[in-house]
Amino acid sequence: MDRKIAELRREYLHADLDERQAAADPIAQFLAWLEQAIAAELPEATAMTLATATPGGRPAARVVLLKGCDERGFVFFTNYESRKGRELAQNPWAALVFYWAALDRQVRIEGAVEKTSPAESEAYFASRPPGARLSAWASPQSSPVADRAALEAAVAEAAARFGEGPVPCPPHWGGFRVRPETVEFWQGRPNRLHDRLVYRRKDDAPAGEPGWRIERLAP
Repeated sequence: MDRKIAELRREYLHADLDERQAAADPIAQFLAWLEQAIAAELPEATAMTLATATPGGRPAARVVLLKGCDERGFVFFTNYESRKGRELAQNPWAALVFYWAALDRQVRIEGAVEKTSPAESEAYFASRPPGARLSAWASPQSSPVADRAALEAAVAEAAARFGEGPVPCPPHWGGFRVRPETVEFWQGRPNRLHDRLVYRRKDDAPAGEPGWRIERLAP
């Protein structure tokens, strides 16, 4: 390993993470951290690494943008015929990672994946800029194309096709929701004695009681 890379290190001094003060629900805890990341004006605070795998277990990861988060899970949108879309159709499990370096924070999410409803996908698609809506029709995401000119020609063809009218949501485009089973919060601390709290879903929680178990992990 390159010695200069191996010697890169810094102390983590921003905050701590105490299970006695953490929210009982991981979604509430995540939204609080996300709000702080946005308030700190971090670039692309909603960017997250999405990891998928084939049925045979070959993993792939890429960065996508979070577009919704509530008690049901974490939502992003994509072309269902893309590599990630095909892998999620065959193996509907995923992992997400948020990393906010300026705050010394990371969040890891693992869970089952489902498609959003057509109504949800169409509502979000309608909010996208016109050019992005045309690109969704023109781009065969993850498939080989001849060159840049071919893509631009496909966009021009889509623009001519829809004219001045609305651009509908393509049938091959929509959202995925990751329904979390575990959510881990990592807060950098001095001397590499980091705080790690993991929420694990309790399927047998009585009505009215928290549906999550919180554990501290060794750093």
